Amino acid sequence: MSSKANANLFLATVAFGVTFALWGLIAGLAPIFKTEYGLTATETSLLVAIPVLLGSLGRLPVGLLTDRYGGRLVFSVLLALGIVPTLALAVNHSYLALLLWGFGLGVMGTSFAVGIGFVSRWFSPERQGTALGIYGVGNVGQSIAVFGAPVLAAAIGVAAAFPIFGLASLVWALVFAVFARDAARKGPPKTLSENLKVLRSERLVWLLSIFYFLTFGGFVALGVYLPTLLRDLFQLTPQDAGARVAGFVVVATAARPLGGWASDRVGGQRLLLAVFVALAGLAWLLMSNSMPVATIGGLGAAIALGLGNGAVFKLVGQFFPAQAGTVAGLVGAAGGLGGFFPPIVLGISRDATGSYAPAFVLLSVFALGCLALAWVMPETKVLAASGRPAAITPRAARDRL
Repeated sequence: MSSKANANLFLATVAFGVTFALWGLIAGLAPIFKTEYGLTATETSLLVAIPVLLGSLGRLPVGLLTDRYGGRLVFSVLLALGIVPTLALAVNHSYLALLLWGFGLGVMGTSFAVGIGFVSRWFSPERQGTALGIYGVGNVGQSIAVFGAPVLAAAIGVAAAFPIFGLASLVWALVFAVFARDAARKGPPKTLSENLKVLRSERLVWLLSIFYFLTFGGFVALGVYLPTLLRDLFQLTPQDAGARVAGFVVVATAARPLGGWASDRVGGQRLLLAVFVALAGLAWLLMSNSMPVATIGGLGAAIALGLGNGAVFKLVGQFFPAQAGTVAGLVGAAGGLGGFFPPIVLGISRDATGSYAPAFVLLSVFALGCLALAWVMPETKVLAASGRPAAITPRAARDRL
């Protein structure tokens, strides 16, 4: 089973990377569109936030579909759909078209919930943190978009760059459909009502959603808006800004499996406490007009956000193995919404005050709020009599809230 599990983990991780590249495509090209169409900071922030919005709201229903019909079918269909908005944008990429088809690209962002439900069933609880952390490496797809899309646009034009990403998605849809397999289920699939019940009865789900709103939302928000911010503050070229943001994404992506691995050993709650303390301080570095200071803040935030992402989904797999897709859908939706609002706040802050500082102050305050919640949440692991970590049940965790 180990070889089959690893093979399916590989297929899902690549699928996640491909869909994430499409999800971040407009953000990677946003600096070009900002110049081409003379957009304000607020108009640009709306442009990059639209795909994030649909990718957020769609995660819950897609997660429910995954729990019901299996990740192989849902992932294959999702990948195949990627060709549609990219071909449309190759024909017309006016500002209005970018807003419209941004919703189509946003559907690709729902893939996260599919992969969590698909991958978690292949691994035992003690290995889920590491496995889901590895799956999260697919975040690097966004790095490919923010770095590769401007380079392709400069070489062959914006219109030709879009379908290249769409064709990659279509090819991997075929690969995934042929080679991927769903893990054997224990019992019949749960009904829609049974899957939704966990969202109503388990308060821990909502607590994890708040944490992911910050950790994944912060990753997405900075990933999609940093190209614009860096050009605005430091007058970088689109290619230079894209390369720096690609570095941010790679660091955050590399930290994610480390976060899952560490959570398997020390517990997700303990790791999250450290993450929130770090983010509260690093937010103040991000508001600096000094490139070295801002770089330290950005890379530090990338590490903290990546570790936090791995920790949150270790807890999802640990507490909710039977409804992983559904819970991942809600938690992932919260994370996606966390990526939708900050770019808009950054744009409004810049237009209203001439500075991004107020937005980063809000980030620091929100991190401190999450720190307080993580401090009072139930322990994610307790020591069994043998001294080995043992998971507590979701109901026990809920009762201790």
